Amino acid sequence: MSTILAPDIALTPSAAARVATIAAKQGKPAILRLAVDGGGCSGFQYRFGFADSVESDDTVAELDGVRLVVDSVSLDLVRGAAVDYVEDLGGAAFRVTNPNAASGCGCGSSFSV
Repeated sequence: MSTILAPDIALTPSAAARVATIAAKQGKPAILRLAVDGGGCSGFQYRFGFADSVESDDTVAELDGVRLVVDSVSLDLVRGAAVDYVEDLGGAAFRVTNPNAASGCGCGSSFSV
């Protein structure tokens, strides 16, 4: 496990606050996992979930006691990205601002490199 600082991956204060709120309600650790899977309308898609622990190949970014963990394979596709939590007319969701994405879909959940 390695702990990193920006610009490798970042968790915004808004995202950290939302993770902390959800984790407290569910009685889980405040660990948000970001993974990248093949699929989606643009080739790759982001997958978020809560983790019970940090795995040995995870890279960790921490803000206000909340951890964002990314496995080594996914990190290559999201290095330099920021994970935010936004609420707008389209709904509320975690969003990834990924400088490696050459294109993305309208819903913001898939991308290509």
